[in-house]
Amino acid sequence: SSEGRIEIHREKPDQAPLVSIIIPTTDATRDGLLPSLLKQLEEQTFRDFEIIVIIGDTRQGRAINCGAQLAEGKYLVTFDDDTRLGHNDLLEKMVSQIEKHPDIGMAGVANLVPEDASFFVRRVMKELPRRTSPMVTEIVDSDMAEHPCCIIPRHVFLEVGGENEIIPRGLDPYLRQEIRKAGYRVVVLPGVYIHHLPPKTFKKFVKQFYRNGKMAAYVNKFYPEFVIELTTRHGDEVPKKRFIISRIFSYFYRLLATLVTFRIFYLLSLILYLSGYIVGYLNLNKDDV
Repeated sequence: SSEGRIEIHREKPDQAPLVSIIIPTTDATRDGLLPSLLKQLEEQTFRDFEIIVIIGDTRQGRAINCGAQLAEGKYLVTFDDDTRLGHNDLLEKMVSQIEKHPDIGMAGVANLVPEDASFFVRRVMKELPRRTSPMVTEIVDSDMAEHPCCIIPRHVFLEVGGENEIIPRGLDPYLRQEIRKAGYRVVVLPGVYIHHLPPKTFKKFVKQFYRNGKMAAYVNKFYPEFVIELTTRHGDEVPKKRFIISRIFSYFYRLLATLVTFRIFYLLSLILYLSGYIVGYLNLNKDDV
């Protein structure tokens, strides 16, 4: 969108808040989900925050960096524009825990299937890896801390150079890697959760996973140094980068496994992703994205 702008909401303009909430969005509504998120933030028990909404920048990394430059809080909290908060004391619990642990550089939360989820959304979240993450009972080192809801000390964010503005996909693993390299922990906090849902319709599901494949191909083709492995469970150590042949075998093994276990939506997501990847790798140029 050419209508790029920034909105800053501060309850007390004359004093710096403890927390700066950064929300990147392309269209300022996200089918009504962003206004809903802003309303949920008004209902939080913790109120010492400002909200910075970056509108119209399709590069999430650049948008978050822009917000971080304007932020005045000690901590940065990022939300996606379609995040649903799980409870009214979410921010209170996140802030109180990270305040006690200066060794934490990034802290995420659980992502649960909401009770009102449709059959389609419920199946997708249960079948696909990393579409949900369970609650934990203590602070756990985890690769599941992600942008839909995480808290980062602002000095840590600036120390590691912020978000990667070059790549269109893979921001989460890059940021987690840089924070760990700087000597900080990446964790998931107990007692806090959100609902971050996959696309609600089959058509949007197809579009998203095909596009994800294309963008992954772009990163692999032009910026392979930013390709980082993922884990699927709390506490698992992030594996070292594999050779391309190993990743190909792993991909087709997963395809076979989804057939055997009748995880139809996971199988479909893999096929769509692979289709997008092939098309992207063959056709995308460096300046296309």
